[in-house]
Amino acid sequence: MAHQTTAPEGAALSIEDFTAATALERLAPGRFRLLVPDGWQQGRGAFGGLVLGVLARAMERCETESKRTLRSLTGEIAGPVLPGEAVIEVTEVRRGSGVSTWSAMLVQGGEALARATAVLGRSREVEHEWAPERPPELARPWGEVDVALVTPPLAPTFTRFMEYRITGPLPMSGTEPVAAGWVRFRRPPAVLGAAEIVALADAWWPATFTVERAPRPVATIAFTLQLMAPAAGLAGDRPLYHRARTVAAHEGFLVEFRELWTEDGALAALNQQTIVCIR
Repeated sequence: MAHQTTAPEGAALSIEDFTAATALERLAPGRFRLLVPDGWQQGRGAFGGLVLGVLARAMERCETESKRTLRSLTGEIAGPVLPGEAVIEVTEVRRGSGVSTWSAMLVQGGEALARATAVLGRSREVEHEWAPERPPELARPWGEVDVALVTPPLAPTFTRFMEYRITGPLPMSGTEPVAAGWVRFRRPPAVLGAAEIVALADAWWPATFTVERAPRPVATIAFTLQLMAPAAGLAGDRPLYHRARTVAAHEGFLVEFRELWTEDGALAALNQQTIVCIR
């Protein structure tokens, strides 16, 4: 059974809904058409979480065994993906007895702009599980944290579709490159599947903004995410807790580690990003 990744037929959706914004039309086996919506930009192109999320969605749709769910996604964004038509090509790299590896490429205007590799696998019975130390802020219910005014023009265009509740330092207000707080979609999807969690992992500003003296344009150029959430997905209207830190910076390239946690303290995803300062 293929993964269900399209919106229910006849559902009233708009680009405010991430499911609609990342809807795919199958053109042929392993080939999809995407209409990149106008409104989800970060700078000139669509924000990286949408681009990488839709690549994950395309690869999930090609997987025929529903018990094989996304475990790892690695991708690069080579150039801005503009509003309009794009094509995604998906290739099965290898199929093992319990793990499948897929590759996807997004092409627009005859140019390859983004690619990703996904590992999908069945769950395994193991004796032990580990996770990082839980954020202490999880002891405070997210509803007690005020919604922050993170909207254009002070923030990228796509942020109008997100809700932020900040528990860490604000940009340009601290001495340590860290960031923290709750995030969720303003128009909740039915569930938080792989594509949605990829997007939420990329929704927050870089942790290094805390120590910057003024705003500066940056871009994610490499992205790796390990999905720890349940295979069935999480409730779409629930927030995830974001915790991030910049661990290294050299010659205008930054490495950032991010975590996403559920309200009950379960690790949902680990994310590493390589970020470049544009100027």
